[in-house]
Amino acid sequence: MNELSSPVSIIMCFYNEHHITLLRSINTILRRTSREQLKEIILVDDSSDKVNSNLKEEISKIDKYKIVKIYRNNKREGLIRSRVYGARQATGEILLFLDSHIEVNQNWLPPLILPILANRTRVTVPIIDLINPDTFDYTSSPLVRGGFNWGLHFKWENLPKDTLKSGEDYTKPFKSPAMAGGLFAIDREYFKHLGEYDMGMSIWGGENIELSLRIWQCGGQILIIPCSRIGHIFRKRRPYGSPDGKDTMLINSLRAALVWLDDYKGYFLNTSGIEKIPEYGNIDDRLKLRNELKCKNFQWYLKNVYPELEIPGQRKNTDALKPEFVPWNMRKRNYLKSFYIKLHNTNLCVTANYKEGIHILKKGTKLKLSKCSSNKNQQWYQTDKLELILGRLLCLELSPSKINNSPVLNKCHESGGDQQWKIKGNLTVSLYNIAAGTCLAVNKSEKNALLVSSLCSNAYMNRWDLVLL
Repeated sequence: MNELSSPVSIIMCFYNEHHITLLRSINTILRRTSREQLKEIILVDDSSDKVNSNLKEEISKIDKYKIVKIYRNNKREGLIRSRVYGARQATGEILLFLDSHIEVNQNWLPPLILPILANRTRVTVPIIDLINPDTFDYTSSPLVRGGFNWGLHFKWENLPKDTLKSGEDYTKPFKSPAMAGGLFAIDREYFKHLGEYDMGMSIWGGENIELSLRIWQCGGQILIIPCSRIGHIFRKRRPYGSPDGKDTMLINSLRAALVWLDDYKGYFLNTSGIEKIPEYGNIDDRLKLRNELKCKNFQWYLKNVYPELEIPGQRKNTDALKPEFVPWNMRKRNYLKSFYIKLHNTNLCVTANYKEGIHILKKGTKLKLSKCSSNKNQQWYQTDKLELILGRLLCLELSPSKINNSPVLNKCHESGGDQQWKIKGNLTVSLYNIAAGTCLAVNKSEKNALLVSSLCSNAYMNRWDLVLL
């Protein structure tokens, strides 16, 4: 069999997904994937509130290979159990889990398949690019890897030093301690061997970190594949909330910590602020699985896979490619403009939300409106990298991965994305964040009102005047 013709089963679960977005995701797969590489596309409707009676007909119009199969859960099961159900219906040799709001890029699939065909214990992850939820504009992401904090919350990190030594290194697969979880490929039999997902977990949250730890500690690898790119829409609201109101992210993460963190689980409990352990179900079968697979302990994982994860109270020298901080007045920067950002038709300007009596810029500081003045702490600088820098010190940042997020000041990482702002308009403008796909806004036109992000179509309170210095 041709190594590139290994049948792949794509599994895509959805709940209340907009049907146009869902159809668009399926259409890009069908248009940009060779039939020889594609066994089937399995759609699992997690008992959406509204059933689109025309969905099968609409899919049949674009399903030129007649390989799309639709299943529907009788009740809400959540993303985790829905993915397991989809995987159990699959017949392809390789499973490829995709979110239902994506766009595959050109020649996206072969680079994901080849490493698995060479070694079935490899789990491959594409570069996840950004799709604007308003305009569907596609923006490429930099090369980063996945990690997490002691609360077991996923985060993107810079690559370790010396990862990218030559031009070839920018196209080679590289190891990642964790994966975001929305998009990845895995050998079907290996997925079963590893124990699929933890079926004791509910709805959504934490399953990606648990699976990442299990892969590494039980003999596998997670590889990010630079030559495979898939765009992803980071939505402003996640539909996978728990019907009973439980914090499934916390409970699922607790299960992962109790199974995989060993003597380090106390750091998770402290970071999560858990005062009373919530009911988390039975984990005996997961502990038994760990023993049967002869998995390594978490200390091995820290030493061999993720030495950059700092243990609270201990300082480590890491080799991550973090930009060395140099005072902005000593950096060579190409500043295009400098201005005050004034809310339209007011005398209120954007400044840092300082603590009372303390006027020091710190990372993570939110923004607020203040009476316009000549104060340097209201002076913004735009660079040729589309950064907006307050006082030539910290960049305006808006994370696309956080829900109901607010813009903050942060160290300039010079990687674009969440620190890139497009100025749309001439005299009165909107400030559009490329990664989040939303605009800078406020909810109230008054002093000390905090800045927020909102859809750019919501014209109220997101119009600004740039007063040149």
